[in-house]
Amino acid sequence: MNIPFTDLQSQYQEAKVDIDAAIQDCIDRNSFITGPDVVHFEKTIADYVGAEDCASTGSGTMALQVALKAIELQPGDEVITVSHTFVSTVEAIVNVGATPVMVDVDEHYLIDIDKIESSITNRTRAILFVDLLGQTPDIDRLRSIADQHGLYLIADAAQSFGAKHKQRRVGGLVDLTCISFNPVKNLGAMGDAGCITGRKDLIARARMYRDHGRNTKFVFETVGYNARIDNIQAAVVLAKLPYLDSWLEQRRTICYRYNQELSDTVTTPITPNNNEHSFHVYCIEVDDRDGLQAYLNDAGIKTNIHYPVPCHLQPAFKYLHNKALPKTENAVKRILSLPCYHSLTNDQQSYIIKKIKQWKSTQ
Repeated sequence: MNIPFTDLQSQYQEAKVDIDAAIQDCIDRNSFITGPDVVHFEKTIADYVGAEDCASTGSGTMALQVALKAIELQPGDEVITVSHTFVSTVEAIVNVGATPVMVDVDEHYLIDIDKIESSITNRTRAILFVDLLGQTPDIDRLRSIADQHGLYLIADAAQSFGAKHKQRRVGGLVDLTCISFNPVKNLGAMGDAGCITGRKDLIARARMYRDHGRNTKFVFETVGYNARIDNIQAAVVLAKLPYLDSWLEQRRTICYRYNQELSDTVTTPITPNNNEHSFHVYCIEVDDRDGLQAYLNDAGIKTNIHYPVPCHLQPAFKYLHNKALPKTENAVKRILSLPCYHSLTNDQQSYIIKKIKQWKSTQ
């Protein structure tokens, strides 16, 4: 078999009629940037996640950066986050002039809540946690710490959109939630797109920063960014939104099968109680990760690593003099992401499982 790691075409084919009509409608009405279409997009997303408000952005990365500007960080302010994430999480903190303070992760690859308070200083202004792979840390514990120390609580939910935590959707849980609609995400556009959901007062500031810092057409209150969503991308996202819950449920079925059939062969993901995993990524752990990856590649199975080099070991952040993060550093040597998109057939799943077991039997 030849099994790719991702399959974007299947989403398009299932939603093709709706997507094509949405794109054509934007073209016919010359609706490309801002206007009623964006207002409709933001209300729809806010309603879906149960948030007070939503500000759309041109990408998930810009959602992070605009959200951090919205809490009015100053040079020298610190933001506690994780190193085991895509670089944009830490990059956004640096790009607004603040200092990232990276802590270790727990067994779910989520921020280790027990490590947060020892990292809080009088310069700490926010906790920016990451819903890595598709699930959320204990929000009640995070909220308690944030409230006790007067900190903002911000989620990087690029990988968990559509999932729930304690029966509430990601996006309506904390002060601000940053979402990506990159094509490979749970709900993908046909290019870059993103948004921020959360408190109405903070979203109002975010909306200003994402549009050159203006409140009205010709009055600019501050220096902002050109971080607006492309209306065609917003239309694509909304056209696909009705399909999302079904796609995620199909993905979960595949990943639950992996758990059942591979748990005695490799280390499989753990989902905490009261959490609903989106399984944006299905990540296993194995001692000889590189050996397994090469074996699967030879068998026609494409895999990935999320992420091989953690941020605190990246050359770009060497100047921060970061401390060792042993759980993170151990995990990145052992993790491997398997194909888990909703269109993965039963035969393809069986083939992946069989090949992993065959590899294990040779060890």
